[in-house]
Amino acid sequence: MTGGSSSGRGLADRPGRLLRLGLPRDPQAAPHLVALTVAAVATILLTRGILAATGFPQLGGRGLHVAHVLWGGLLMLAALVLLLSFAGPVIRPAASVVGGAGFGLFIDEVGKFVTSDNDYFFRPAAAIMYAVLVLLVLVVHAVHGRRPHHPAEHLAGAVDFAVAGVAGGFTESERDRAFDQLEKAGMGVPGAPETAALLAAIPDDPYDLPNPVRAGDEFIRRVAARVLDRRTTSLVAIGVLVVQAAIALVTAVAVAIPGPVGAIGDDTVSAIGASVGGVVSVALVGSGLLALRQDRFVAFRRFQRAILVSLLVTQVFQFAVSELAACVGVAVDLAMLVVVGAELDRLRRPRPGPVLSDPAATVGQPAPRGDTGAV
Repeated sequence: MTGGSSSGRGLADRPGRLLRLGLPRDPQAAPHLVALTVAAVATILLTRGILAATGFPQLGGRGLHVAHVLWGGLLMLAALVLLLSFAGPVIRPAASVVGGAGFGLFIDEVGKFVTSDNDYFFRPAAAIMYAVLVLLVLVVHAVHGRRPHHPAEHLAGAVDFAVAGVAGGFTESERDRAFDQLEKAGMGVPGAPETAALLAAIPDDPYDLPNPVRAGDEFIRRVAARVLDRRTTSLVAIGVLVVQAAIALVTAVAVAIPGPVGAIGDDTVSAIGASVGGVVSVALVGSGLLALRQDRFVAFRRFQRAILVSLLVTQVFQFAVSELAACVGVAVDLAMLVVVGAELDRLRRPRPGPVLSDPAATVGQPAPRGDTGAV
């Protein structure tokens, strides 16, 4: 950090309450938390699919039933033992997948524990599971996404890489990641020069351990880069959003009309909740379409908010009405969130301007819109 930092940067560099308590956030945490959530969702879907295909067998007999919630607890315990037993970042990808699978097996049996008759097939169970996973995502965002990482947290991330390096050496990619964290911290942070010397002294290691989280992330990025590079992709995404919004509006009208058309019985409350979320999504998509010609960035921000409302509100209630429709809706929403997010990233990138003879002339120029530095 240099002495010429702006006052705004100085405020951002002040240590927060967590840092004062000795709790730096891990700059590499997001992929591991995403892997935990994905593993949980995949485990729920796989478990329910296998049980349905095999006629819902029970492990046990003579009055005993070994529920899969127990296996979920064992897997979560295994993840905790791994995290508490080994230092450094190497074990975290495996622990996140194991822990996510355990949590999926655990939460899959929530219906048994919220009903007096231990009903695994309790209809609102799917909505409860989805709401818990949404809450998990919101908590992760609150911890890691609302405020940029402090330089000391990036330095701690570089030191964390060094923990594994001093034991097993550095591959070229791991050394680059460690120095990237050090660069984000800045050499003015206390301990940064010593950390740089430590990272440079770690010997080379030609062998890289398999990392399922990083491999999956890189695969998704490659596929997304190929698909989203096409200009028509964003237009297709807008069309899908419009269709989804229209369906939500029709559902809202059907619920509002009394009589046979709007008679939904015991699912009325859930249908109304899903419809309210749908109407909000309709309004956001409509306002995005109105803004599309004047300001494409603003339009896609509104599209993104429409998708988030659908994911966080509409689909929660939709699971209580129709699990199949909700699963399809979530899959579509996630795909559209990737497309819209990629378009927003493209719009945030600075456009190449004319070559200036005086490099100092660029000082004071506004940053690209939307680039706040926060996740």
